Amino acid sequence: MKVSIVVIGDEILIGQVKDINSNYIANVIRPEGWSVDSVAIVGDEPTAITSAIKNALKHSDIVLTTGGLGPTKDDITKMVLTKIFGGRLQLDPSVAENVSKICHERHIKLNDLTARQALVPTSCRVIQNKFGTAPLMWFERPDGKVLVAMPGVPFEMQSMFNTEVFPRLLKHFGTNEYIGHRTVLISGLIESEIAHRMGSFENQLPEKFHLAYLPTPGLVRLRLDGEGTDREKVEKELDIQFAKIIAEFGKHVLWENDCTLPEIALELLKKHGLTISTAESCTGGAIAASLTSIPGSSESMMGGVVAYSNDVKRNVLGVKESSIDEYGAVSLPVVEQMAEGVSKRLIKTDCAISTSGIAGPTGATASKPVGTVCMAVITPGGIAVDHYRFSGNRTQIIERTVNMALIKLITELKKL
Repeated sequence: MKVSIVVIGDEILIGQVKDINSNYIANVIRPEGWSVDSVAIVGDEPTAITSAIKNALKHSDIVLTTGGLGPTKDDITKMVLTKIFGGRLQLDPSVAENVSKICHERHIKLNDLTARQALVPTSCRVIQNKFGTAPLMWFERPDGKVLVAMPGVPFEMQSMFNTEVFPRLLKHFGTNEYIGHRTVLISGLIESEIAHRMGSFENQLPEKFHLAYLPTPGLVRLRLDGEGTDREKVEKELDIQFAKIIAEFGKHVLWENDCTLPEIALELLKKHGLTISTAESCTGGAIAASLTSIPGSSESMMGGVVAYSNDVKRNVLGVKESSIDEYGAVSLPVVEQMAEGVSKRLIKTDCAISTSGIAGPTGATASKPVGTVCMAVITPGGIAVDHYRFSGNRTQIIERTVNMALIKLITELKKL
């Protein structure tokens, strides 16, 4: 089943806000054999919205719109949809009740603009928004094609699509295709090298099986997809082909599942009953932030120190002044002492990560150019220190450092 998406909003069209809803929809529908046929991004302008919707309905049986359903004057999607599908805007008592309830729960005063959210086209079927005031609207054409208008706020759209919209679409249209997938995380190899080694493997894949390359700094996700009407047969073939990938890359296989680096690190820490702390200079707390963004991280994550200045390195973490004077703040001896210091001072944690580097654009020297990073990882298996040279701008260097630090932690934890 092909789905077209129309993303509505000036803020997305001019780049102030990223469209993450289309990606979410594509990921949710794919396991059922459905796919996104097209994505159109248009501003809050009636002609543009009308043209995009009519064009989408020409090519797809299902059209999903996101955005343009708010209470402000530039949110005109309901008006446009009324002209396309007919009917008139009319007060819906059930929507008015839901809007009042949401405002009460959030301690928001219900004003005239918000109350107007209860005006909906008579040509639609309302799907009550459990997470916001903008109602979702289901339109059907005589030829069987369906359009569902959804809010643009990611939390609202994603929650409602997952729990209400997609289940209704599945029930309405049905599906006889199954798509399964396997994911492996490869570290220590660049994408082109992996692709070169996978050439003959991809040539022998059965029909409707596909290998996708999803690179991120320091890591490449390989996702193997298989499609068919017989779920058991697809799953069996996926296991066979996936085993070949694992055998090919051996020690470069970081993880055999689709997880983020912080999720993997925390899973291994919990598995071994270990705690961790961080001592960060160039990453400014980004490693700690990535770990604590995962629910349940408090079981393993004890805390962190942002030791940006040498004074903090010395006075808080116990780094020797002689080491900084002799080797510099960006050096293996310093990050080793930073890791040892934070592991002792923060409730004597079992593991620690430390980083010190030059993220740029200033601060470089002839011997230590921008992108020079040193890091240390302590686990019960010992301490591992490394020196890296990352490319890119300041943001990219920090991102690469965070990823590599977590990869290094995961690699050491897997040895236990």
